[in-house]
Amino acid sequence: MIRVWLLGALRRRPARLVGTAVGIAIAVALLASLGSFLAHAKATMTARAVRGVTVDWQVQVQTPADAGRVLSDVRAMPEVRTVSTVDFGATPGLSATTGGSTQTTGAGVVLGLPADYRTTFPGELRTLIGADSGVLLAQQTAANLHAAPGDTVQIARTGASAVRVKVAGIVDLPQADSLFQRVGAPVGSQPSAPPDNVVLLPNSLWQQGFAGGARQIHVGLDHRLPSDPASAYTRVVAAAHNLEARASGAAQVGNNLAAALDAARQDAAYAQVLFVFLGLPGALLAGLLTATLAASGAARRRAEQALLRARGATAAQLVRLAAVEATLTGVLGAALGLGAAAIVGQLSFGSAAFGTSASSAAVWSGASAVVGLLIAAAAVLMPARRALRRETVAAGRATLGTLPYPAWARYGLDAAALIGADLVFTSTSHNGYQLVLAPEGVPTISVSYWAFAGPALLWLGGGLLAWRLADGVLGRGRPVVARALRPLARRLSGVVAGGMSRQRRPLVRATVLLALAVCFAVSTATFNATYRHQAEADAQLTNGADVTVTEAPGGQVGPDAARTLSTVAGVRAVEPIQHRFAYVGTDLQDLYGVRPETIRHVTALQDAYFRGGSAAALMGQLNAHPDSILVSAETVKDFQLHPGDTLNLRLVDNRTHHQRAVPFHYVGIVAEFPTAPKDSFFVANADYIARMSGSSAVGAFLVDTGGRHTGGVAQRIQSLLGPSAQVTDIGTVRHSVGSSLTSVDLAGLTRVELGFALVLAATAGGLVFALGLAERRRSFAILAALGARRRHLRGLIASETLVLAVCGLLAGAALGWALSGMLVKVLTGVFDPPPSTIAVPWTYLVSVVIIAVGALTAVTALTVRTVARPAPSILREL
Repeated sequence: MIRVWLLGALRRRPARLVGTAVGIAIAVALLASLGSFLAHAKATMTARAVRGVTVDWQVQVQTPADAGRVLSDVRAMPEVRTVSTVDFGATPGLSATTGGSTQTTGAGVVLGLPADYRTTFPGELRTLIGADSGVLLAQQTAANLHAAPGDTVQIARTGASAVRVKVAGIVDLPQADSLFQRVGAPVGSQPSAPPDNVVLLPNSLWQQGFAGGARQIHVGLDHRLPSDPASAYTRVVAAAHNLEARASGAAQVGNNLAAALDAARQDAAYAQVLFVFLGLPGALLAGLLTATLAASGAARRRAEQALLRARGATAAQLVRLAAVEATLTGVLGAALGLGAAAIVGQLSFGSAAFGTSASSAAVWSGASAVVGLLIAAAAVLMPARRALRRETVAAGRATLGTLPYPAWARYGLDAAALIGADLVFTSTSHNGYQLVLAPEGVPTISVSYWAFAGPALLWLGGGLLAWRLADGVLGRGRPVVARALRPLARRLSGVVAGGMSRQRRPLVRATVLLALAVCFAVSTATFNATYRHQAEADAQLTNGADVTVTEAPGGQVGPDAARTLSTVAGVRAVEPIQHRFAYVGTDLQDLYGVRPETIRHVTALQDAYFRGGSAAALMGQLNAHPDSILVSAETVKDFQLHPGDTLNLRLVDNRTHHQRAVPFHYVGIVAEFPTAPKDSFFVANADYIARMSGSSAVGAFLVDTGGRHTGGVAQRIQSLLGPSAQVTDIGTVRHSVGSSLTSVDLAGLTRVELGFALVLAATAGGLVFALGLAERRRSFAILAALGARRRHLRGLIASETLVLAVCGLLAGAALGWALSGMLVKVLTGVFDPPPSTIAVPWTYLVSVVIIAVGALTAVTALTVRTVARPAPSILREL
C-alpha cells in the first residue's frame, strides 16, 4: 500500500511535496553554510593570532637559578621548535658626539643577542639603516642621540667605566611591547610604553661588558593547534604551566601566544553569537515556511485519510504513510539543501566547504541534514498524528464557516512577548550590552545567552502581532478593505472582501510569513551594513587616514614635508598631527596636537567619539580657544574635572629640555581619535602645544586620497621618502584590525545571508501564496461555472495579492526596523567603535521589495492563466 500511495502522491500532488522539500532545503542550506563559515572563521582567527606572534614564549630565568638547566627543560618540551637566549642589562645613560655637539640620554636597556637571533625570530627586528648585525640602535634611540651608522656611542655602566661601541645599524623593534614586558607582572602593572633608549649588542660583546644581568629564553612553538581559538588557548596555557612545574620555580613564562589567542577567543565567541542571532532566525523561518507549505494541503490530506479509513486503513497505517511522506520530503530537502550550500560556498568563498576542513564541513552538513529531517517530521508527521487523534466528523462540522480565535490571541501572548522583549533589552543594558566576557588569564569565557531572549521575544511578539493585525484587517476591517479594493475589483469589491474574510486564514498565514521574511532581510542587511561601516571607521581610527606617514628619525620627514607629500600623484590633502607625551599628576599619557579647522577634512570624526558636544562643535572650541583640551573619561573621573576647569600638564620644553607646567582648560571628553591608543590620551590645539613647548615637531602626516588607490599612493610615498619612513595605507590596516570576522571575509558571509533572505522573501511571498491558491482551484472553477469571467477572477486573485503584499511588506518593514535597532544595540561589543547611527542598505532593501512583489505578481499571472481554463477540465483534474 505504501508504494501505491507514494506513487500516487508523486503523480497527483508533486507541487506540495516539492514545496515542502524546498522549505526544508532552505533551512538545511542556511545552517550548513553558516555553520561551515563559523568553523572556518574560528580556524582563521587562530591562524591569524598565531601569525601575529613572533616569539611565542619569553621564559624568564629566575635568580639565582641555573640558566643551563632551564634551557634543557625548555628544549625537552615536545611543543618547542626553536629556542634562543636573550640577555638583558641596564645602563644609566647613553651619549654620542655628532656634528660638533654631544647628546646624552637617560637610562636605557642593553640587549645581548646571539648571532642567529634574527633568522630564528625574523619579526623581532627590522633594519632601517646600515648593517643587519653588530651594534644596533633602536630607532628612537638613534633619534635621541642624533646617531647614524659609523658613529661612536658611549654606554654608561653603574660602578664601572663606560663602554664605547661603534654603531653598525639602526633598527625598528615591531614587537617592542612584548619584548620588554615584565614577565609575571600582574595585569595592569606592565610598562605603559617600551623604553626609549635601547642598544642591541652581539652576545659576545654583551658578556664582556654587562654579564650578570637577567636572561630570557625565547621560544617558538609548534603551531599545529586546535582550530578553535579557545581550545588552542587552553593547550598553550597548559603547556606553559607544565614547563613552570618542571622548572620548579626556576622559570616563569611570558606567554605571548596565549595573549594573542586570548583576544582571538573573544572574537570567536562573538562569531558564535552572530551565528545564533543571524543564522537561527533564518532557520526557524524556513521551518515555519515548511510547516505552512505542508499545512496548505491539510484539507486534501483529511479527505484522503477519511477515504483510506473508509476502505479499511488503520490509524497505524496512516501514521506510517505520513512518516513515509516526511522521510521523502526530509531526505529530498536535505539533499537539495546540502547541494545548495556547496554551490553557495563555491561561489562566495571559492570552496564548497567554505574554506574549512573536510571534517568540520562534514559535521555541519550532517547536523544540518538531521535538522532538516526533524523539520520534516514536525511539519508533516506530527500534524498527521494530531489530526488522527483529534479530528472527528462533529468537530469538522463545528468549524465549518467559523474561524476560532487562536488561544494565544485571547491571552495576549503577543503583547506579553513584546513587553518581555523590552524588559530583557533594558536589563541587558545594565552591563553595557557586553554579551561576551573573557577575563584575561581565565581559560574559559562567559556568554550572556540571556540577552538572546530580547530579540527572540521581539521576533515572536512581532510575528504574533502581525497575525492579529492581518486577521483584524481581513475580518472586522472588511468594509475598509472593500473600499480600498474598489479601484481594482470595481463592483465586486464587497464580494471579494467578503470572500477573503471568510477564507482569511491561509492569507493571514502567508502575510505573517512574508512579514517575518522581510524582517529577517531588513535586520540582517542593516546589521551587516552597520558592521561594514564601523569596520571601516575602525580602520580609519587605527591608521588615521587613507595613508599615514610616521615621522622617521634624523629629520628625513620634517615638519615641512606636507608640501612634499602633497605633490605625490593621488594625494588630495595632507594633515600633520603632533604626538607628544604629557604628565597629569603621576600618570603619563599620549598628547595629540591637531589643527582643529582642517583635521575633519582629512579623516572621519564621528560624533560618537566625543562627549560634551559634537565633533564639529568641539573642534570649533579647540580652534576658538587654543588652550582648550579634550580628555579621556577615565581622566575626568580620576581628577573630578568639570567643563572649564584648568588642567595643568607637564610637557618637555624643547628650549630648556626640562618639564614645564602648561595650563589647559577642559572642554569635553574624547573616547576615540585617529592614531590614538585605546586607553587614556589628550587632544589639543597643535599651535598652542608648539608655542608652549618650543617645538612644532610632527609625529605623523595624515594623507587623504579620496579613498582611491591607497596602496599605490602609499608605495609612491615610500619610494619618495625611503625605507626609514613608515608608511601605512588603510587597505592593509583594514585586514588586521577590528573583529576577526573582518579578516575572514565578512563580505562573503554577507552575500550568503542576504541571498538566503531574498530566497525566503520570495518563497514566503510567492510559494506559500501559490500553494494556497492551488488548493482553491475548485472554488475558482465553480465561480467560473457560475458565470464569473476572466476579469472577475483576475480581480479576485489580484486583490488578494495586493492585500498580502501591502500588509506583509509594511509589517515586515516595521518589525525589521525595530529588530535592527535592538540587534545593533545588543551586539555593541561586536562593533569597534560602537555606531552612532544605523547604516541602511537602501539598494538591497529595495531589491527585497522588488523580488517579493515580483514573485507575487508571477504567481498571480500564473494562477489567472490556470483558472481561466474551462471549468469542467479543472474539476475533472480535481
